[in-house]
Amino acid sequence: MTNHTAPARLVLEDGRSFAGHAYGATGTTLGEIVFNTGMTGYQETLTDPSYHRQIVVMTAPHIGNTGVNDEDPESGRIWVAGYVVRDPARLPSNWRSRRSLDDELAAQGIVGISGIDTRALTRHLRERGVMRAGVFSGDALGDKTDSELLEEVLKAPAMVGADLAGEVTTSEPYVVEALDEDGSPLAEPRAVVAAVDLGIKAMTPQRMAERGIRVHVLPSTSTIEDVLATSPDGVFFSNGPGDPGAATHEIELLRDVLDRKIPFFGICYGNQLLGRALGFGTYKLGYGHRGVNQPVVDRRTGKVEITAHNHGFAVDAPLEGESVAPHDDGRYGRVVVSHVDLNDDVVEGLEALDLPAFSVQYHPEAAAGPHDAAYLFDRFLDLMNDTKGAR
Repeated sequence: MTNHTAPARLVLEDGRSFAGHAYGATGTTLGEIVFNTGMTGYQETLTDPSYHRQIVVMTAPHIGNTGVNDEDPESGRIWVAGYVVRDPARLPSNWRSRRSLDDELAAQGIVGISGIDTRALTRHLRERGVMRAGVFSGDALGDKTDSELLEEVLKAPAMVGADLAGEVTTSEPYVVEALDEDGSPLAEPRAVVAAVDLGIKAMTPQRMAERGIRVHVLPSTSTIEDVLATSPDGVFFSNGPGDPGAATHEIELLRDVLDRKIPFFGICYGNQLLGRALGFGTYKLGYGHRGVNQPVVDRRTGKVEITAHNHGFAVDAPLEGESVAPHDDGRYGRVVVSHVDLNDDVVEGLEALDLPAFSVQYHPEAAAGPHDAAYLFDRFLDLMNDTKGAR
């Protein structure tokens, strides 16, 4: 277990620093510092590949109370670059807990810091925007001054322009088999989906499998031939880290899918890539949306959903009315913004009116988070069935 009396320091790109105590592993970690407003779900957050190369600040003051179990991880490892908490649990208490969060962070080499004013830090990031940062403890801290530590922070790469899907994707394709209503294997799937893994969370193909869909999870480097080899009824693009403007291969792959009028569904990073494939721009948000309490309106139904988010980029598309997709003189036809964030009017979903394609910016698999948006997987299945029926 970490020596919680060992000093640690968090240094931000703009020069502000916070003194605290080592939490998890000791050493140095660098990355973009972001905050997560979720009151629960820290284990899913840590194992979400979308947090690759990011130092995550938890705004909830008490972290680690339920320890770490073997059921909730969203991938095979912790992906965050570093972890910042105010009051770590002294002793976990939960019937599913197998070990403490502190021990898990240390075992996986995740450098963290505790005992700092995370409220002040979050207010600072809301005012100044997310930025590069570093956590230093143990020998990596030593007697170094803040100026010396800041020099290390400024050497870290920025998130803008970062193409990271290839660093988190599966190395080999795999299949998640379709399930019947009782959870037993389904001999004949209701649909087949090729899911391109850009940093996919484990619960996403599981939600599709629960609806009788066989899911072929493919690496981000897959070609259109790889996709077609699965004989898909639909194609899915997952969440993932990095700047969507740098994902040139994935955008061209998506255009190949759209050209063939294969039903498409994308979430989070997949939403941003659909936007860019259609010809819209993307931009970096000041501090992003990360948590499980974002209100979003589905304009098709007028329903307001409380949704789970993890994104620092957004699509730049007209909020009102129909627009023509800008790419290649509008060859993809009309598009509407289907979902909007009620806090700040950020685009939260796109729907193509002349193609079988739609996407949302948030996480309908809701691990962790509310289940308000689970209907989107049903909408995808309906889209595939409708397209098959029209052929």
